[in-house]
Amino acid sequence: MKRALILPLLTVGALAACTPTVRVKVDPINIYAKLDANVRVQLDKEVQSAIQQNPNLF
Repeated sequence: MKRALILPLLTVGALAACTPTVRVKVDPINIYAKLDANVRVQLDKEVQSAIQQNPNLF
C-alpha cells in the first residue's frame, strides 16, 4: 500500500524538479526617424489642393 503511494509521489517530485524555465530578454529597439522639410511642404500642397477641389471639406 505504501509503495503504491510513494511511487507516484516520487514521479511527481522528479517531474517538478525537471521543469524547464524559459526566459525571454528583449533589448530596446532604437528607431531613428528624420522628417525632411519637403514632407511638410508636400503635405501642405496636397491639403491646399484638396481644399480647392472641395471647399466644403472642413
